Amino acid sequence: MTVTKICCIGAGYVGGPTMAVIAKQNPNIKVTIVDINQARIDAWNDPDVSKLPIYEPGLAEIVEETRGKNLFFSTEIDKTIDEAEMIFISVNTPTKTYGKGKGMAADLKYVELCARNIAKVAKTDKIVVEKSTLPVRTAQAIKSILDNTGSGVKFDILSNPEFLAEGTAIQDLLNPDRVLIGGESEAAIESLANVYGSWVPQSQILRTNVWSSELSKLTANAFLAQRISSINAISELCEKTEANVDEVAKAIGMDSRIGPKFLKSSVGFGGSCFQKDILNLVYIARSYNLQAVADYWEQVIILNDHQKRRFADNLISTLYNTVSGKKIGFLGWAFKKDTNDTRESAAIYVADHLLNEQANISVFDPKVSNEKMQSDLNYLNTRSEEENSKLIQATDSPYEALKDAHAVAIMTEWDEFKTYDWTRIYNDMKKPAFIFDGRNILDKAEMEKIGFEYASIGQ
Repeated sequence: MTVTKICCIGAGYVGGPTMAVIAKQNPNIKVTIVDINQARIDAWNDPDVSKLPIYEPGLAEIVEETRGKNLFFSTEIDKTIDEAEMIFISVNTPTKTYGKGKGMAADLKYVELCARNIAKVAKTDKIVVEKSTLPVRTAQAIKSILDNTGSGVKFDILSNPEFLAEGTAIQDLLNPDRVLIGGESEAAIESLANVYGSWVPQSQILRTNVWSSELSKLTANAFLAQRISSINAISELCEKTEANVDEVAKAIGMDSRIGPKFLKSSVGFGGSCFQKDILNLVYIARSYNLQAVADYWEQVIILNDHQKRRFADNLISTLYNTVSGKKIGFLGWAFKKDTNDTRESAAIYVADHLLNEQANISVFDPKVSNEKMQSDLNYLNTRSEEENSKLIQATDSPYEALKDAHAVAIMTEWDEFKTYDWTRIYNDMKKPAFIFDGRNILDKAEMEKIGFEYASIGQ
């Protein structure tokens, strides 16, 4: 089948950038992204592309180039499903907050609702592509729902997991390490391979069975997160032995069997995928009674939580065992630089820990609003919304955020933080002035020369 119309259900961090790049590279295909959230669709359609709901370097330019030509954003879900030959399911699959598997299993209710809606609306044969990160054998459930509609429509189910890193998503899409397509129908697989083949060499398009494809996504994220937890475990040992974790990471990263990526020690990993996917892996392993496998992967999460707690505890103990009533300035709230995504950001949990000790927190992040920070903290249900809004505030200026602060906590590795006037910041802070560099981005000797008491990870 030659695909001329694509529908993507879900206008989020995966659907938006992926479809924008597919539209750019396939001007002959009409790509429509649909979502029930009217405000989100309005933001995607905003004439000012700096106001798109997602910030990714390079995304605004591609949307500006393709929107209204062959890239469209709409809330007309049924109409778009009906017209499309290929439908991507790219909806949220959060960790369950209720019932069996609470806190670990993926909540598939949005995926199932999509499948039921496609089954209800479709009058012609469709290729349905899983783009959301899903547990193994989800395709089977989707297929079961679609095949039992009684409408006589033929559905082919493909798994096409995304391997995007936020902050570099557009580059990852334009120059992918690999594109993975899992499925049973060779014709359906080749239809999707042809869409990607307009810019990705066929040698980099892997064709597998659907279960290998689903499991590959969870495993890739688990391995990457494991590397971060591994170097963070060594960082604590470095602090006790006077080794330097950056030097250790460089030394082991030069081993071609290990390589240098994801060996940057920090306050801990965040983002929408790593924790969720590992918990999913743990849940699947436990459901098959593979307890040793589950325990092994769960330790990656335990270590990550420990690293965040350890960072906050170190800050408190250094500030004479109390932060009550003290102003702590946060630089960064996003889980990493070059994105406005805050999901599972270390900043949320460190802030929550410090707020329990009655600290006052002032935050500057170049891409995250005060409303988003409040919503992240309120989601934890640790204290009332009123208390959160009183104890933590975002500012429009880094200098304002750090004025009269007892300590600076660097939570995100934004490049601009290195270029600030740190002498001015020092002069405006309470003395002694402390820096807790959770991303190891500043020069220790330079900061100490200015007068700061400087603490970093693993040094």
